[in-house]
Amino acid sequence: MTHPAARTIGWDLGGVHVKAALIEDSCVREVVQAPCRLWRGLPALDETLARLPEWARAPASHAVTMTGELTDCFADRTDGVAQLSAWAERTLDGPVRIYAGRSGFVAPGAAAGSAADIASANWHATAALVGRHRETALVVDIGSTTADLIPVVAGMPVARGYSDAERLETGELVYSGVVRTALVALSDHAPWRGRRTSLMAEFFATTADAHRLTGDLPEGADQQHSADLKGKSIAESEIRLARVIGRDHAEGTASEWRALAAWFAEAQLRRLHDAAATVLSRDDLPEDAPLVVCGAGAFVAERLAARLGRRAQPLTDLISDRLAGEARIWASTCGPALAVGLIA
Repeated sequence: MTHPAARTIGWDLGGVHVKAALIEDSCVREVVQAPCRLWRGLPALDETLARLPEWARAPASHAVTMTGELTDCFADRTDGVAQLSAWAERTLDGPVRIYAGRSGFVAPGAAAGSAADIASANWHATAALVGRHRETALVVDIGSTTADLIPVVAGMPVARGYSDAERLETGELVYSGVVRTALVALSDHAPWRGRRTSLMAEFFATTADAHRLTGDLPEGADQQHSADLKGKSIAESEIRLARVIGRDHAEGTASEWRALAAWFAEAQLRRLHDAAATVLSRDDLPEDAPLVVCGAGAFVAERLAARLGRRAQPLTDLISDRLAGEARIWASTCGPALAVGLIA
């Protein structure tokens, strides 16, 4: 067994998922993602940790990045960063470092003072890792909730925004993912039997339903409750989709619900295309720079690359020599966790 001092676990502590990657001898051996109800408070992290594989609780060095500081159980981002960092220090078995993006790593006790650099900097870890393998690229990480579009130039992340607010303004952060995004966030209307119908502005269905009906949602990607707290069969997704346009399930056919789902998937892609076009209109990314794609929504990122006329390169291919065995299965979805671990 590898000595604990030679083991590093990279962590991405999110508001709805915890992601972890075990690195030994610069190789990613294991990767896991588990749901976490962090909005209920820090005890939710303890519950999630108890359900993770044994290696996640074993002695190791730990590198932590986070987005969970946004969760509304915290007073503000600084409070969230401080509490999550303190939790990691007292709970994880071994020395802990907190990833502060552009400022490197800091000790947990210093996290509150570096909160502006630490908060939601997991995108920076992924882009920094990509920069070690490619001089230029547009990193497109589409997750369950958000999409990051991060330019890499001269091997370094060169996002013009850093905070969530700044990146929302620059198009480098799009609050659109393949699982948790409400369909009404993608449009205020949809086509139905020759008419342009307005949508019901309720949380009736999510992108997980749409991508499930088109057959694109990766197995295991949807780890959260559905909008109506019911099941995730095709029929149940169709029922939720029908409600968005004020219909009952029986009013449409399977092919009609599938076509409506495909329309919402296209609406999401159009929004991402607009953001990517804004980022690529800068003069520092050459025309041959590929899109390095990852996340639960990597399939959407690949379609975005085709629409932009650029090559898509999976993150897992870029670091294939660092991935062992079944680690590849979750490596793309958990990119920031393995990135911060490899960087550490």
